Amino acid sequence: MTRTLLSTALLTTSLALAACGTPPRDLDLTLRHPSAQGRYVVQMEPPAAAPAINQMHAWQIRLNRADGTPVRGARFAVDGGMPQHGHGLPTRPQVTQELADGTYLMEGMKFSMTGWWEIKLAIQAAEGADSVVFNTVVEAPGARR
Repeated sequence: MTRTLLSTALLTTSLALAACGTPPRDLDLTLRHPSAQGRYVVQMEPPAAAPAINQMHAWQIRLNRADGTPVRGARFAVDGGMPQHGHGLPTRPQVTQELADGTYLMEGMKFSMTGWWEIKLAIQAAEGADSVVFNTVVEAPGARR
């Protein structure tokens, strides 16, 4: 009886851990989205080389009005984390500068483990406040999707 309970507990734990590490099949991984209220179209550009686990990296953000006009002078708050694990980002990324019309540099990103991550941007600009959420999946080196 005890062996059966132990085996059942181990199987249940293994299945829970496996489900926790597998992103939903229909997860939207596109890096260009309209903002929640439709004020902006936001595009995230990851670093050229896929970021390694526990390594700092920077992303670029392109912010346009719905008509395609670049938005200058915007401010961003960055948040996010791993929905399946219930924790936030391991660092406090910040948008540090506007590189060109409507293109901003977000520095201080780091992923502490493989799996599904959300990057949430709260946007403040002359057109009003809005927000957007991007999904990304960080894989182990050499892994294929």
